[in-house]
Amino acid sequence: MAAENEAEYLKWTKDSLVKRVQWLEAQLMKQQPSTAAAAAAATTATASASATTGASKNAAKPPRPSKSKADKVLDPSKYSTRLVAIKLSYLGKNYNGFEFQTSASVPSIEEELWKAMVKSCLISPENPDKVDFAPFEYSKCGRTDRGVSAFGQVISIRLRSSRPLPETMVDAAAAATGESGVPPSEEALAVPKPEWDPIADEIQYCKVLNRLLPPDIRALAWAPTLPEDFSARFSCRERQYRYYFTQPCYLPTPCDPKAVPGPPKTAMKGGWLDIEAMRAAARKFEGLHDFRNFCKVDAGKQITNFMRRVFEADIVEVPDVGSALPFLDQRGFKPDVLRGDGDNVTGNLVYPKVYYFHVRASAFLWHQIRHMVAIVFCVGQGLESPSVVSDLLDVQKNPRRPDYVLADEVPLVLWDCVFPNLDRVVADQTEFTDSVDWVRLGEDNPYDPPASGGLVGHLWSDWREKKLDELLANRLLECVAGKYDASKLLEGTPVKAPTSQKIFAGGNKGNPCGSYLPVLKRPLMLTVEDINDKWAQSKGFANSEELLKTTNWRTAIREAKRTGSIRSGSDAGSR
Repeated sequence: MAAENEAEYLKWTKDSLVKRVQWLEAQLMKQQPSTAAAAAAATTATASASATTGASKNAAKPPRPSKSKADKVLDPSKYSTRLVAIKLSYLGKNYNGFEFQTSASVPSIEEELWKAMVKSCLISPENPDKVDFAPFEYSKCGRTDRGVSAFGQVISIRLRSSRPLPETMVDAAAAATGESGVPPSEEALAVPKPEWDPIADEIQYCKVLNRLLPPDIRALAWAPTLPEDFSARFSCRERQYRYYFTQPCYLPTPCDPKAVPGPPKTAMKGGWLDIEAMRAAARKFEGLHDFRNFCKVDAGKQITNFMRRVFEADIVEVPDVGSALPFLDQRGFKPDVLRGDGDNVTGNLVYPKVYYFHVRASAFLWHQIRHMVAIVFCVGQGLESPSVVSDLLDVQKNPRRPDYVLADEVPLVLWDCVFPNLDRVVADQTEFTDSVDWVRLGEDNPYDPPASGGLVGHLWSDWREKKLDELLANRLLECVAGKYDASKLLEGTPVKAPTSQKIFAGGNKGNPCGSYLPVLKRPLMLTVEDINDKWAQSKGFANSEELLKTTNWRTAIREAKRTGSIRSGSDAGSR
């Protein structure tokens, strides 16, 4: 019984757990009246002493206890429901990923969604404290990891609707006859009844959720009409991700261009990236490939197929988002290959620039994009050739993934999810058009346009706050760094390049690594088969093959964990 209660508590939200602890403390105080009386006596003595000394003359009166009100419980049987899709955006830096996790120390996006939907009575679970979306036909398009953001995440879920129930309309017609039971007149019957509009008369789902969600999680749109058997996960045919970075990627160190290894016209100083080389490496990902060397193997899922089709991969510049730093244009900072690179219109300085790694695919493996970006960054720093991508995609030649650094999670964004008309999708299709008819926030109410202080107004305020922080940081950096003349550092004795190589992995600075070891010469991880076998053996199976032959092996493992049973190797094959 204790084990079952513990399992239930693991699925509770953090707020519900805190309330539970507070309730238990209150019950404990009720069971210990002597302790409570002693505490009350001590409080009274302290108050009397304060009154004697006159210190309590201006003390505020203690607040009156609020009157307890019976919680109003909504009866879900009196309301209809409908399956809708909701498009979400969130900044993931402060969250433990999208999916709810019982062992997380910080909240997840799903936990915040659950609390908002329960509080607004859009869903009516049997136990509001327990996060369980299963009874509501719930599905999600992408499972973003901790720190990853999304501007186009999509979920589908059955929510409460304002559509009148058929029984309600019948009861209303019966009530129209009046207490005497006399049927309504012909004139009354001739009055047309207003039809229920599925958008204008519906609950404004996005507005309701945004009132209760944290400021960095927003509902952007909802879809009132969905195809039959729609699933946010399985109906999606294209997922788009963007990984943002700057050029230079970290603060360059002034040094003599002659001290930089490599050909003078192509060598990049520390902190600067070769965008064209990165673009060449990115395009090698396009097509159908085995990405086992570009992902983290999740043994708990026992995945054996790592083939994924990438529709497009490229490096794209983001215009008009940066704030120029003039000191970066000095000869000691800027590589000669980039000299003269300015704004074609005004001739103004353009560095730092902002780029993103753009990738479109039908689906991705765990941490796949961050592995891909890590290798592309090595190519951009001149540490690897673009051909390293082809070598890692050749799993016959390289069946084991080298141990290389994973790219940082914060710059990664789930940009969009595309749901085409599945009846028109053909094999090997790489271009898709979204067929979902989205109702953007503000479009469901013409008297509340988004720019009037709604969603756009909220996003503007958030951007304005962060933009001012960025602007002040920019001016401070230029104020300090602009006082130095890098060209003077190159006069006389040439400045040598740093002896320790820095590796850029998407973070705010380069990480020193000493002497760089090429990716293909690094220690190798276990093969996929060995990783899966090792995990299966830890669950009492002989190997992964035996586990996969077991019917409902996930349920069997959960049941064994719940009961605490330990399976030996002799009976492992009995399941």
